[in-house]
Amino acid sequence: MNDPFGEAIYDYLKKGKAPNITVNTCYTEDEDIPVSYFFRTEKEMPEIEREALKLCKGKTLDVGAAAGCHSIILQKKGYSVTALEISGKAVEVLRERGIQKVVQSNILTFETEQFDTILLLMNGAGVGETIDGLKELLIHLKSLLNTDGQILIDSSDIKYLFTEDDGSVWIDLATTNYYGEMEYEVKYKNTTSKFRWLFIDFERLKRVAKEAGFRTKLVANGNHFDYLAQLKVF
Repeated sequence: MNDPFGEAIYDYLKKGKAPNITVNTCYTEDEDIPVSYFFRTEKEMPEIEREALKLCKGKTLDVGAAAGCHSIILQKKGYSVTALEISGKAVEVLRERGIQKVVQSNILTFETEQFDTILLLMNGAGVGETIDGLKELLIHLKSLLNTDGQILIDSSDIKYLFTEDDGSVWIDLATTNYYGEMEYEVKYKNTTSKFRWLFIDFERLKRVAKEAGFRTKLVANGNHFDYLAQLKVF
């Protein structure tokens, strides 16, 4: 499996530096992500991520933990936290950084435990890839929740990418897909990976979550069309 994110964070851990990760999407080109972004401290995180960490309770699952910046903070605060990652290189980084419980798995095949909090941050809704995929993901996550458990998930409404100066919104007539269903190409050094990723507006997330059996609360809005939501089972 090509793993540009895993290779990048592994290099950064070992060398203290790494070239930027380059991202191309069906709407944007050559956006650079500094690898240091995955090693942020709590003070360096945006407000919605800090708010999510404050709301965590009990046994917590950090989905797509990457380099573990959220897991490390929670572990230091005394939480029982499991860092879940599909990337083998990221798993090595998580273990070397001292995360006590690390699991390498696709979230859709992980089903061995239940949690009080499931955390999906850094546009965690993207893990679902599509609207239908997000519904499937939420239904699966419901089976991993303890009674009165919660999902804390963030995303962004990217409608601004299609909004003109006069406020009108253009539509891509070549596709009938939801505008937040994106195609990604990520490059790090000579490694490239292509995958789907989802950005979803809050009202649509609320509808999808309801279909999956959740009630949804808007917890906080970010500075750039992003938000944090809390989901609980009906």
